[in-house]
Amino acid sequence: MAGPHQTIIIFGATGDLAHRMLFPSLYNLFVDRLLPDDVLIIGSGRSEMDDEAFRASIDLQKSLPAERYDAEAAAEFLKRVRYSAVGGKEEEFARLRSLVGDRMERGVSIYLSTPPSLFAPMVEGLGRAGLSGPTVRVAMEKPIGQDLASSRQVNDAVNGVFDEERVFRVDHYLGKETVQNLLVLRFGNMLFEPLWNATAIEHVQITVAETVGLEGRVSYYDGVGALKDMVQNHMLQLLALVAMEPPASMAPAAVRDEKVKVIRSLRPMTPETVASLSVRGQYGAGAVGGQPVRGYADELGKASGTETFVALKAQIDNWRWAGVPFYLRTGKRMPERSSEILIQFRGVPHSIFGRKGKGLDPNTMLIRIQPQENIQLQVMAKQPGLDRQGIDLREVALDVSLSTEAAGQRRRIAYERLLLDLIEGDPTLFVRRDEVEAAWTWIDSIRQAWDQAGVEVKPYTAGTWGPSAAIALIERDGASWHE
Repeated sequence: MAGPHQTIIIFGATGDLAHRMLFPSLYNLFVDRLLPDDVLIIGSGRSEMDDEAFRASIDLQKSLPAERYDAEAAAEFLKRVRYSAVGGKEEEFARLRSLVGDRMERGVSIYLSTPPSLFAPMVEGLGRAGLSGPTVRVAMEKPIGQDLASSRQVNDAVNGVFDEERVFRVDHYLGKETVQNLLVLRFGNMLFEPLWNATAIEHVQITVAETVGLEGRVSYYDGVGALKDMVQNHMLQLLALVAMEPPASMAPAAVRDEKVKVIRSLRPMTPETVASLSVRGQYGAGAVGGQPVRGYADELGKASGTETFVALKAQIDNWRWAGVPFYLRTGKRMPERSSEILIQFRGVPHSIFGRKGKGLDPNTMLIRIQPQENIQLQVMAKQPGLDRQGIDLREVALDVSLSTEAAGQRRRIAYERLLLDLIEGDPTLFVRRDEVEAAWTWIDSIRQAWDQAGVEVKPYTAGTWGPSAAIALIERDGASWHE
């Protein structure tokens, strides 16, 4: 079927993600005339309400920057929005199907912004109601399952209704400009790709730090933890983009094939190695941003063995990356919110400056994803002066600020790109089934090794960078975390 889908259905439309991200993103696409002229957007949730009540609940003015909100445009956008409550009953799915009517042949994109436990029953309900077939696509927010076995169950249920080519698994990190820029940085610049391997790179660090705690996610987060919540999806996506081989083209299959190869090359952890290759942590009471915060157990209301911090030393067993450690670190109640990738290059093989030279440091590249998007390369330069006591060197930054370079261009919400790709049918930035299951295979090796080796969570004070053991994890190799 040619052309973008003309009907969009959002399940979980009364939830936080839909109101903060999905509807503002659709509004922006509508204002920029990137949606079909006769687009119909159907919100669906468990609560019964009419169209007007649902439209009134969408506060675009609150969610959008002042310069983007226009009352007349918002009113025009909301005219395209309808509501149909679906709690799981057959007649509710049938009512939704009736609302779509003869628009089926013009394409329907369905977005499941629901708890993962509802993916299978929702998709099965869609299938029974006739909301499936070659003109329908379905998108699902992560996570897909809680381990490899449950992931396969969800995927089997979804693929029982929708062919794999019509399933779009969402990781919103892939919609971020800087993440997509990784591909251009590597494969669009002759300067970097010849050095992007074990010969020139000593190690890679990937950090995703959050300042928040449970923040209303108590029922989901406890028992899941940082490894499953962040490493299995966001961090492994970043690792795959950093480490993948050059795809033959930007065709969706070519890009996703190379990502899967990387994840399958991750060396599994064992009970004998996991203690030296990983650290689990849980935050206690402390202060973040100058404000006192409670510890995890106090927020939860009981003691728990769930990790809110994890640091890993990963190895990729392939030709390009043999012997290069990838250090992954993520946690809650960190000192600052940041997502970044550090590429640590090796030092020059021989310093021509000898004993007179001062401070000859290896080059580093820092790719910041949030809160500020930029790419910074640290290179060596000469200090100004007459050099009577030898050449004095210093590090200088070659800084590419994406916000500065793109001045005058609006920085889009990641979901704008993902929603547009969904309705236009481009799966490049979505995660394929085999990629999800390869990631769970590696994550399961860590969880099982933790259980067998009895690796417990180590306490850390909220507002710090995790347990001291995480520092030792990287410093044993003569490196340090970038902070």
